[in-house]
Amino acid sequence: MEKKVPMRTCIACRNEKPKRELIRVVKFQEEIKLDLTGRANGRGAYVCNDKNCIEKLKKGRLLNKAFSCQVEEETYDKIMEEFLGKQN
Repeated sequence: MEKKVPMRTCIACRNEKPKRELIRVVKFQEEIKLDLTGRANGRGAYVCNDKNCIEKLKKGRLLNKAFSCQVEEETYDKIMEEFLGKQN
């Protein structure tokens, strides 16, 4: 029997992809960060492993809606830096 692949939707482009192809952004208590393991505690939102989607995330302030709270500009900048650092 074939194992079912978990699918998730990118909050930036709204495309559904296998969970392994997406990056999880997690909110735990008051901290919001990239979860590269996919196993951190907290509320998760998924975004494509793509610079355009990460930029769209910041431009549209999409984490505010995903986590139902006010997300600071520095948090978006930190996520962008983490993502770009991961690319190298």
